[in-house]
Amino acid sequence: MSVCFAFGQSKSKPSDKFKQLEENLPTPNEYRTASGAPGHRYWQQRADYVIDVELDDANQRIIGKETITYKNLSPDTLNYVWVQIDQNIFAKDSLEQKTETAPNFTGANGVPISAVEQLAARTYEGRVNITAVRDARGNALKNTLNETMMRVDLPTPLAPNGTFVFSIDWNYNINNQRVFGGRTGYEYFPRDGNYIYEIAQWFPRMAAYTDYQGWQHTQYLGSGEFTLEFGDYTVRITAPNDHVVTATGVLQNPREVLKAEWVQRLRQAETAKEPLKIITNEEAKANETSKPTGKKTWVFKADNVRDFAFASSRKFIWDAQGHNVGGNKVMAMSFYPNEGNPLWEKYSTHAIIHTLNVYSRYTFTYPYPVAISVNGPVGGMEYPMICFNGPRPRPDGTYSAQTKYGLISVIIHEVGHNYFPMIVNSDERDWTWMDEGLNTFVQFLAEAEWERNYPSRRGEPQRITDYMVSENQVPIMTQSDSLLQFGANAYAKPATALNILRETVLGRDLFDFAFKTYAQRWKFKRPEPADFFRTMEDASGTDLDWFWRGWFYSTDHVDISIENVRLYQINTQNPETEKELSRRRQNEQPRTLSQQRNENLPKRIDQYPSLRDYYNDFDQFKVTDQERSEYQKFLSGLTDAERQLVAGNNNFYVVELKNVGGLVMPLIFKVEYVDGTSEEIRVPAEIWRYNNTDVSKLIVAKKEIKAVVLDPNLETADADLNNNFFPRRAVPSRFQVFKQGQGR
Repeated sequence: MSVCFAFGQSKSKPSDKFKQLEENLPTPNEYRTASGAPGHRYWQQRADYVIDVELDDANQRIIGKETITYKNLSPDTLNYVWVQIDQNIFAKDSLEQKTETAPNFTGANGVPISAVEQLAARTYEGRVNITAVRDARGNALKNTLNETMMRVDLPTPLAPNGTFVFSIDWNYNINNQRVFGGRTGYEYFPRDGNYIYEIAQWFPRMAAYTDYQGWQHTQYLGSGEFTLEFGDYTVRITAPNDHVVTATGVLQNPREVLKAEWVQRLRQAETAKEPLKIITNEEAKANETSKPTGKKTWVFKADNVRDFAFASSRKFIWDAQGHNVGGNKVMAMSFYPNEGNPLWEKYSTHAIIHTLNVYSRYTFTYPYPVAISVNGPVGGMEYPMICFNGPRPRPDGTYSAQTKYGLISVIIHEVGHNYFPMIVNSDERDWTWMDEGLNTFVQFLAEAEWERNYPSRRGEPQRITDYMVSENQVPIMTQSDSLLQFGANAYAKPATALNILRETVLGRDLFDFAFKTYAQRWKFKRPEPADFFRTMEDASGTDLDWFWRGWFYSTDHVDISIENVRLYQINTQNPETEKELSRRRQNEQPRTLSQQRNENLPKRIDQYPSLRDYYNDFDQFKVTDQERSEYQKFLSGLTDAERQLVAGNNNFYVVELKNVGGLVMPLIFKVEYVDGTSEEIRVPAEIWRYNNTDVSKLIVAKKEIKAVVLDPNLETADADLNNNFFPRRAVPSRFQVFKQGQGR
């Protein structure tokens, strides 16, 4: 068997599917190179924080003060700085509230009561109260609030390599997450009168100042998350003295805030073979009935992180297990109420450790000392070293398979966000796919290593086809707050694209090397989309502009149709062979209906034999001496190799294909032969480079082909499998019947 290409140049339909992307990407410079690596003058700002915060459990409030040390590592002189006040999204008159579109009041399921409360009967005011902004000497600094952004005017310009120290005091009312949603908030438990607080995006944080945008100035509207600067944090969290607090970073004063037996168990957990309970189920249940007698301050320290979050409750069970990740000792820990069991004690910490193992292998060794998963009101959200995850069993402790795998998957996903974007610090405010899409892809790889046939929601190509052919969608390369079908666009489609790039386009070896190169080039730095695209091409040695253009810049879908298969065979010019073949073909021709019915009619030539002549008995397939002589003359002019080729039995099959969906992709054929054997033929996407709508593929085979199947392994996200077969096959389906007159 051999294969070759056949193309048709089309002047009326010139192809642009392989047009280079350089005109769409920013020009390389000394900060970001054409290879996708950071340039020799790459820079990024830094912000260190010292924060004191009190959790007011009686009134569900945050009262905080912070000192920020801001380091200007840019080549620019700054006259002001911008600070993000993300919690202002919960203000009654926030930009997010004012631009929220109307709900569907006519929907079949009605409108959630929580939505009605927000729309018509809202009493909650979540606006941040900024009570002071001062310089290092205590002098007031002029500041201007613009929705979720605050400008602080500097008393003197901040030159390159300069440092500015200032402080902010603030407070706000914590949102009821079950009512108002969001990535932060509290959950109230009426049965025991307690709360779980998961507190995030809670303190004024330095906005990013970058080489590609200057100040990040996109308001926080909910979908576009954030882009931040790295720094060191010291955070002192004051809470009721019967609360258990966990946070980004390492607890600095365990003996002051933990019971002696908890400290001892924590030490034992460092070498435990399975997760060890630091606070047991019974202790947590007893703690639910306690009343605080005062306050405790928990001190956490976190180095080189871009954010900080914490959780607090008197309901927490706490388990932990020490784990070595590529030489880095990590304490994997889970915090959850009794309502989370038996699921959480069985799966949470195991899922953390599994995530660190798999992600580190595909990217870089996890660099932090702790990794934490907390159960509370937030369904799934990530911060450095800590994440919030929602799934719980039913009240009686039973759970569905969907809940079980939902918990494992969300923990893998949120812990995985430590890599993207907490360390590979992409700009989530603009490009959700750079963290959610890349992370969902590696999540898919991690799920495959959890158990055989893991029920992954995203990653397999056939799962994205309904979205790919749907209406009201935008390209992946769309700013985060303007995305339609958010989950499919920013999570599923880029994850599936990367899976196809790995399995079908590049192969695992090339892809894995390139992907790891990207992660290691940009860890603790801030990549843009061009840096990812360029690095993947640079490290794989492959021009992938057609792939990025189709999957990331368009809304085309994959639908390639086998329109026809034509068989061609060499005319040997041997009269014995060719005339016998012609005789056989004529005899195999079906007789028409008229010919069949006329067969037995009386024939005049039979009644009068004298009417017969030479032509009545002439055998048009009889070989003449002249034909034999001409054939020998033809052979005498051929070499031995040419004679063998002409006399051979090669079958030349031309497969005619149409690109119905518009997205050019490789062609994967399964060729089924009449003798029961089959083989796979893989053709790169470049076959479409001369004509992106119609192309033909030549298959040369010794054996007779019975059928040709396109995309037999379901690896290209082809949206219509009906046209992937030649000859066409009936696609089975099922329908229900019912008896007339009876209800269904």
